[in-house]
Order: sequence, then structure tokens, then C-alpha cells
Amino acid sequence: MLFWKEHADAEECVKCHASRWKKNEPGSGSSTSQSKPKKIPSKTMRYFPLIPRLQRIFMSTKTAASMRWHSDERVDDPDGVMRHPADSKAWKSFDEQYPTFPSEPRNVRLGLASDGFSPFRNGHIPYSTWPVVLIPYNLPPWLCMKQQSFILSMLIPGPKGPKDKIDVYLQPLIEELKLLWEVGVETYDASKKENFRMFASLLWTISDYPAYGDLSGWSTGGAVGCPSCNSDTCSRWLSNGGKHCYMGHRRFLPMDHMWRYDGSTFDGKQELRPKPKQLSGEELLQQVNDEQAASKHTSKKRLRTKKKQKKTKLWRKKSIFFELPYWSSLLIRHNLDVMHIEKNVCETLLGTLLDIEGKSKDNMKARLDLEEMNIRKSLHPIRDPNNPTEIPKEFLPAPFTLSLEQKRNLCNFLTSVKFPDGYASNISRNSSLKERKLSGLKSHDYHVILEHLLPLAIRDWPVSLSAPIIKLSEFVRELCSKALKIDELEKLEEQIGVTLCELERIFPPSFFVIMMQLPVHLASEALIAGPVQYRWMYPIERYLSKLKGYVRNTGHPEGSMEEGYLLEECLTFCSRYMDDIETKFNKQDRIYDDDGDDDISSTDCLPIFGIRGKAFGKENPRLLSTKE
Repeated sequence: MLFWKEHADAEECVKCHASRWKKNEPGSGSSTSQSKPKKIPSKTMRYFPLIPRLQRIFMSTKTAASMRWHSDERVDDPDGVMRHPADSKAWKSFDEQYPTFPSEPRNVRLGLASDGFSPFRNGHIPYSTWPVVLIPYNLPPWLCMKQQSFILSMLIPGPKGPKDKIDVYLQPLIEELKLLWEVGVETYDASKKENFRMFASLLWTISDYPAYGDLSGWSTGGAVGCPSCNSDTCSRWLSNGGKHCYMGHRRFLPMDHMWRYDGSTFDGKQELRPKPKQLSGEELLQQVNDEQAASKHTSKKRLRTKKKQKKTKLWRKKSIFFELPYWSSLLIRHNLDVMHIEKNVCETLLGTLLDIEGKSKDNMKARLDLEEMNIRKSLHPIRDPNNPTEIPKEFLPAPFTLSLEQKRNLCNFLTSVKFPDGYASNISRNSSLKERKLSGLKSHDYHVILEHLLPLAIRDWPVSLSAPIIKLSEFVRELCSKALKIDELEKLEEQIGVTLCELERIFPPSFFVIMMQLPVHLASEALIAGPVQYRWMYPIERYLSKLKGYVRNTGHPEGSMEEGYLLEECLTFCSRYMDDIETKFNKQDRIYDDDGDDDISSTDCLPIFGIRGKAFGKENPRLLSTKE
């Protein structure tokens, strides 16, 4: 619980009666010269009020004018091209349902992002801090996802993550969001020199997949791990692999597609079920309420019965976001993070192709599952005819099994590529030519490999293996475009189902974990919410790295982040009024072309390190540093 409002002076938890304060241990040094020792809270959450910081945005003439960009300067593309969340179907549907909200263009629309990270340099220390960040989507595309535009709402302390109890920490923020929706606050607009009543709404949340379940309440693990398919998720338990696989991608094909009737190549059965129905917010809310009521009834009945009936639980909790009056009417509430999905898909693909130990999905357990499902008999493990009950120790290579030469060529290709400055990290540092494996890659490395490098590296492979992987790469590359066309997204939505079915014909069932199921819904989400650049975790992860740099006192990491963030926020606000000195808003880029009298062509300013010249000398001496 939070000790605030009516419980601000409470000494213990009203539910479990746990003490609010830490116990004073002898010799801890917590006692003072006073008769009563100083009480230290068991845990402290840093909360930064939202309303005064939204009002502060309109105090500067520059930022106040930018908050009206989506209404004053944005132009609807007649060809149906989406470049900003304001072009999306979710934004426009919200305006149609609540016409009084868009009547004032200065009303703020926010996105909420959260993730946990270790604040210490030593990653082996088990500690997890969870910041909650708000993103103002009123700003134009070149300002919207910048770090100086982010609003840090709270710092949830460690050492453990909040998990399902994150709703307890979100209570103050939800209270402010309800006030901003129902009542509004009086705000001064410096650009128009007038007062207006400002309202605000929350469009959606952004998080990785585990945090998706914490924020939404959906049970992201188990047989119904896909939140888009809901209770109609197609999964199968692999007894040998000890996990669920998700292979029902033929449901997303047209009803007359020939693969629907080809059971021998897939899971041994024909697929006649239609595509899973997408439930609305009201239907999901009713589902949550019904499940909560059923669980209460079952718990009472369980006292009188001995047998316990097992039933798949869809929801772990009712999310606190449903307290917002408009939350159930939104077309999309929680986004699937393209960054982590792309990273996991590429990692699974490379691990299986290169047969990396611990990463490959092709092993003896996977072959035993094929034998149990009685499909692809050519890949079944080799059994001893004299003792068929003995567990086999070897199996034949699969169509996706690479030779040593192919593995070596793939690693050589990835390590020999040279990137422009700032485009990607040095992948060769994470490639072992001797062991023919990749390790220690970051999410952006997988992003570059899957979208650009892998299609080039496998272009000489057999078409049956290379074609679906190249199609998957093209899908992700088109999905991550800055401008999305509605007609192209509709084609991508049709193509991804076919591509996953092609992969299903090649790779074993253990390959299709939940992260291989989620890409089938990414195009449909983009049709609703717009470009993924405004809904993925890349900017948030970089912001977490910045918060990590604030930590100076490892004994109080959240306090260090609080002090560093407040100082940064003050300097950022003051720098908006300083045009005659260099600030982060008017300084030149790290690499630029000189417009002076020196005859320097664009080829002299290549994006590489160590370039010397007048343009890089006295004016910007830090550009000469190879460390940067």
C-alpha cells in the first residue's frame, strides 16, 4: 500500500499489518542524541506531479506553439500515409467519441512507458528500478520522442520489480489523469498570452512483453499467451520440450488457401477455424469482471469440495487503467513492442541456424516432439532397432541445418561489414569465427542484422530456406518505416501469415515460441496506432541509460536519479530562453558540413573518426576525439 491521502499518518499496512518503518538494529547507527531514534521508511517511491509540469510546457513560447502542431501545421495525406500518431485511426476514433476534447488543440495526449533496469554498473547485482515515463504526443515528429520531451512520472524502487503490484505505485498518477480528464486545470499559454482550461488523456502504454502483462493484467505465459488472440490462442504443449508452442498460423490465411487442408506438412490436421476475433475494450472489461466474479465463486465453493477443477486463467488482475473513464473505449490500450519482438525473433533464428548451444531450437527434445506428433518422419530421431525404447542419441540434419562452411561464411560476412559512423555497433566484436557463433549482441544489432544484413548473407542459400527468411526481413523493414501507407499495411497483414506458415513448414514446433506468434499482429496494430517509432522501446531504453548515468551514490540509486533528473529538468527549461549561448537546442550536430570560406566538399566530411581539418579543428575540437 501507499501511505498517502487518508493513510498518510498510518504506522502499518491496513491489510497485512507490516510496519511502515525499518527495524532499528543494534549498532546500526540509526539512533540519534534525541530520545526517539529517527524512523526510516521501508521503501520510498519518488513521484513527480504531472499537472505543474504540463503547465510548464505552455510557459515557454516555443514549446507552447509546438503543442498545437498536430492541429495547426499537420496536414492529412490524401493517400492515407501515416507519419504521426495524429494520423492514426486510434487518434481519430478518440476524437469522434469525445468531440469536446479535440475542440481545444492544446489538450494533451500522453503515452505511458515503463521498464525495469539495474542502476549499477555491475550487472550481476540483483536490483531493479522501474521508472514510469510519459510522452506528450502533441509535439511534432522531430520533438515528440526526444529525451528532453519525456516526462518522468515516478521512480519505483527496488530491489525487486513491482510485477502485478505496479498498480499500487500508479495510484497517484491515475488520480491526476482522472482530474485532468474530468475537471481540467487552468493554464497560461505564453504563445497566445491567454489562459485556457487544459485537459489530458492517456492514449496507450509502451513496454516489453513481461511488463505488458504487469500493466494490462493479461496472463502472458501459458496456453493463452497471446493477448490479441485472447482465449482463442492456438497453442500446444510439448511434453518433451516442456513448453507451449504456437503453430496455428494457418488460421490467418484465406479460407480457400490450400495449406489449410494440408495437414501432413504442418501439425497433422486440417485447419478450418476462422481468424481469431479482436475483442473491443468493453468486451475485455466484461471478460475481466466475469473472471473475477467466477474466481470468487470458485474460492467459496472450493471450501466445500475436495476436487479442484483446473481452468486456464486469462487475467491475473483488473488493471488500474480501467479506472480512467475512457480507457475501455480506446481502440488500442497496450502496444506490442516491435523492438523486443524483433530482437527475440532474430536471436531465435540465428541461434537455430548457427546451432548455438542454449539458443538453438533444434535438439533431441524437439525431434522427439516431432516423433510424438507423428509429422515429418524424415526428421525423427534414429532409434536402435534392437532396443527401440531406449532414448536416441542422434538425428539426421534438417533442411535448415547449415554446413560448417555455411556457418563460417555467415559469420565472416557479419564481421566484415563496415558501417557508417553512428549507424550500428561493431558486430565483429561479438562474433566468434572459431566457434561460429554470435553472442552479446544488443537489440539494435539484431535490428540491423534482420532488416539489412541477413537477406544479403543468405541470398545464395536454397530458395526453400532463404525465401521465407527474406520475406520476414522485408516485413520488418517495411513495418519500421517512418511513413506507413494504409494499403501497404493491409498487404503486409496478409503476407505475414503466409510467411509464418512457410517457416512452420521448415522449423520444428519448438521454434515457435510466443515471440514467433506476435509478429502476425504487428501490422494490424500499425493500422490502428500508426508508425512504430512512437510506440517502441528504443527511445525509452536510451533514456534508462541516461538515468543510470545519474547514479553517484550506489547506496541510494533512486535518490541519485531524482537529484540528477531535477537538475536536468531545470537546466532544460532555462535553456529554452537562451538563444545567445550554446545549449542542447541550438548546438550543431556532431557531424556537419562547414558553410564558411574554406573549400571543403561533402566528401571531406565523411561519417568516420579521425578526420582533421579547419571545419573540425578549433570550432569543434571534441570531434577530433576518437573515443567519441
